[in-house]
Amino acid sequence: MRKTLEYYSTNYKAENLTFHLALLKGQAPDKGLYMPLIIPLIPAGEIQEYRQLEYGEIAYHVTRRFLEGEIPDDELKIIVTEAYNYEVPLERVFDRKYVMRLDRGPTASFKDFAARMMGRLMQFYLRTENRRLLILTATSGDTGSAVANAFYDLDNIDIVVLFPRNEVTDRQRKQMTTLGKNVKILSLDAKFDDCQALVKQAFADESLDFLGLSSANSINIGRLIPQIVYYFYAYARLSSAGEDIVFSVPSGNFGDMMGGLLAMKMGLPVRKFVIATNENAEFPQYLATGNYNKIEPSRNCISSAMNVGHPSNLARLVALYGGIMDEKGLILREADMDLMRNELWSTSITDEETRITIGEAWSKWKLLLEPHGAVGWTGLMKFILDQGDKLAANQLCVSLETAHPAKFPDEIKKITGIDPELPASLQGIDHKPEYVTRISSDYNEFKNWLLENYKS
Repeated sequence: MRKTLEYYSTNYKAENLTFHLALLKGQAPDKGLYMPLIIPLIPAGEIQEYRQLEYGEIAYHVTRRFLEGEIPDDELKIIVTEAYNYEVPLERVFDRKYVMRLDRGPTASFKDFAARMMGRLMQFYLRTENRRLLILTATSGDTGSAVANAFYDLDNIDIVVLFPRNEVTDRQRKQMTTLGKNVKILSLDAKFDDCQALVKQAFADESLDFLGLSSANSINIGRLIPQIVYYFYAYARLSSAGEDIVFSVPSGNFGDMMGGLLAMKMGLPVRKFVIATNENAEFPQYLATGNYNKIEPSRNCISSAMNVGHPSNLARLVALYGGIMDEKGLILREADMDLMRNELWSTSITDEETRITIGEAWSKWKLLLEPHGAVGWTGLMKFILDQGDKLAANQLCVSLETAHPAKFPDEIKKITGIDPELPASLQGIDHKPEYVTRISSDYNEFKNWLLENYKS
């Protein structure tokens, strides 16, 4: 057995931890994010063998590279089998251009892939240690519902989700607020970045250490590693031996994108990542100019889960390319921008373009997209147009669809005339009672609420 991997903080001021400890810690005490010291490689021959495997089996082989020595193999097999008991469709649109639908999990969002595995890993460690955690999570849409459902009614975990009151759909909200039990939901008249700031401040508040705080946002390394898997899955299902692939990733807090970049660094033959944002264009501007400027406040777009003016995971991206970005977005050491531009291509998509794409995709190909998936698909179409003759017509391309269209019925129906059929996970929630508390974005109010509800 090889030596257990260690994880470092992107701020380089905290001690390295094992995965187990980094998972339960959430954010490093120096406010950095944990990253693996060594990115394990998967040989090309093994990747080809994944063609014959089910999704859960691929998840076992990929995540085991990070978890070997941390969890027994038989326990890991049980976890991935339980976590991934749903389909992952790859829908051909035209030529060799596909949409990977990551919306068939229990909350109809790609966040299910990370949240379900992460919850089970946490529960395994907490039971072993006979301790509890209080999970704090900020959401701009689908994270909250996925995490709340994944952690709902677990014995050793309490969870608090903060969300911006006016920037989630009714169905996204009700997937969180109708649960109860160990799940508490806080509604803020604020932006996602404000919610995330409260969570980060609580983690850094030593007077709250006794609460056993941790995170289920994509700042937690436990959210990131499961998101590596579906890139290997798509490639194994669609590729011919030896060819490369283009992925288009609709990006908000950049956790999904970081999963893809780690897959590439593990040996997945990716030609280019298309990073498509909505009108919160801080990353496309950074990639183009080398200058990073947060967008404050973040812009409210119909792709609401991507309304992020300062993505937390940019610190990981900068670290991956040899730089240092602190939690406030300050570049302390420049990344290798030439290499970054060689591997990434980024664009910002307006709401108008998003709506046009939803309409055209349906009328032209009967491809039903919701706003986030439409941002990704628009980004891919722009990339193909930009590349011209440099990109072969038969180039394999996959765009990620990150949420079910039924979560956005008003927009979809207005644009296409189609009222998307509700998946099982959304049926009946419209009439369930909601459990939600309103608070302001004042940290002291949030802290007092935590102390009143979790004193012991």
